[in-house]
Amino acid sequence: MNPVESLHPVDPFDGPVLPDVPPTLRHCPWPQARQAAERAAAGPLTAREETLAEALGRTLAEPLTALTDLPAFDTSAMDGWAVAGPGPWRLAGRVLAGQPAGPLADGEAVEIATGAQLPSGATGVLRREHGRVAPPAGPSGPGGPGGPGGGAAGEGTPPGFPAEPEYGSAETGGRAVAGPGAQGFAGRGTAGAGRERRSDGSAGAAGASGGEPAAAVRPGGGAGLLYGSVGPGQDVRPRGQECRRGEELLPAGTEVTAVVLGLAAAAGHDTLPVRRRPTVELLVLGDELQESGVPAPGRVRDALGPLLPPLLAAAGAEVIGRRCVRDDFGLLRDAIRHSPADVVLTTGGTAAGPVDFLHAALEATGGHLLVDGVAVRPGHPMLLARLPGGRHLVGLPGNPLAAVAGTVTLALPLLHALSGRPASGDGRERAERVAAELPGHPRDTRLVPVVRRTDGAVPLPFDGPAMLRGLALAEALAVVPPGGVPSGGRAELLPLH
Repeated sequence: MNPVESLHPVDPFDGPVLPDVPPTLRHCPWPQARQAAERAAAGPLTAREETLAEALGRTLAEPLTALTDLPAFDTSAMDGWAVAGPGPWRLAGRVLAGQPAGPLADGEAVEIATGAQLPSGATGVLRREHGRVAPPAGPSGPGGPGGPGGGAAGEGTPPGFPAEPEYGSAETGGRAVAGPGAQGFAGRGTAGAGRERRSDGSAGAAGASGGEPAAAVRPGGGAGLLYGSVGPGQDVRPRGQECRRGEELLPAGTEVTAVVLGLAAAAGHDTLPVRRRPTVELLVLGDELQESGVPAPGRVRDALGPLLPPLLAAAGAEVIGRRCVRDDFGLLRDAIRHSPADVVLTTGGTAAGPVDFLHAALEATGGHLLVDGVAVRPGHPMLLARLPGGRHLVGLPGNPLAAVAGTVTLALPLLHALSGRPASGDGRERAERVAAELPGHPRDTRLVPVVRRTDGAVPLPFDGPAMLRGLALAEALAVVPPGGVPSGGRAELLPLH
């Protein structure tokens, strides 16, 4: 029997038997420990509907689907003129973003703003820098039926004006725009395939037109004739170019980031179904720890108290408390027993030292060890336990870098499983080239702070178990299997959240 256990007998009240518990993995390989943490949760936490602001950082409980086409109507991708039929065109007004547009007849054009609804009957958009407005002329002038501007668009334009301006190609989200027959583009015009062209300043998602009645084109576009060359569907964002109503945009299990919020809003959502955040209480163990100021002789400044909560919050957890617990068996036992958190996270006390009481406290509170030691450097004395009531405890080593290694090995996979996020897989999808040798341990996995360079990832100095200097500069932790990774090889890179 452990000497600590003999000094502190198990309270029968605190030691209920947990049903269906798997055998304890002792000093197991690092990949196996990660899988055990992912499988420890019985399933994702409950879902609830939250406002967009409250959903940030949580996890989608259901797929995100579009409530509207995006864009919801044919939209101008550029400032310029919407034109109908061959030119030159008579100017007939102006359409601004947010206004419904009336129809255009052949030979008409309206000044149009980026993001504005394209009038029905329009064949395309003539960019402002590619068009020229001239006063109207008589029957024999530039705009008359026998004049130089009376032919097809782009023919017979006034002297000095380029008949065929050069247009740069642009992507259309995988959907080619091909004139009046193109998917989602209801304009009319001459036959022929024309790809949509956009500049870097193309509009964002347009709002839905709904059932608004069409309004007359707003006056103010100026009088005269417009000359230029326009291909069918040119500089038009057709309705549904990004997605169609009912289309799945993101799968369940996706982390709700700021960009996801923007996409949800553009697709018509005011709320999102998301998983409840797993709650975490952090217990920082040790009489030697000092919470502020320069450490006194024999004391150590607590680095994990400030470090871990933001790391856990970035993984989707809600840290509901952080407190220091002295090296006392009874205090630790009671702190574990009475914690309301889904996950209790401890630092220190995981080994077999004279004041390492965590194993005894777990037994006294009815906990069952799922993982007791991992073949990884640093951090091999980390542990994972199941507590009564469906709770869990992750025990991290007390050294800072070793504690971070324990966090990415056991705590983050468990939190992701509780949040409903997908499992990490075998890591091959995160493997990247390394530009310097990563020496390995003969038997254990190593987690090494690295930074990315143009030729690959390189290790950083100051990577001892008690050090944070290298980790502070790191972009990731490289997973180095037993035996190491040669320069030019590939290693899995773990993000630090």
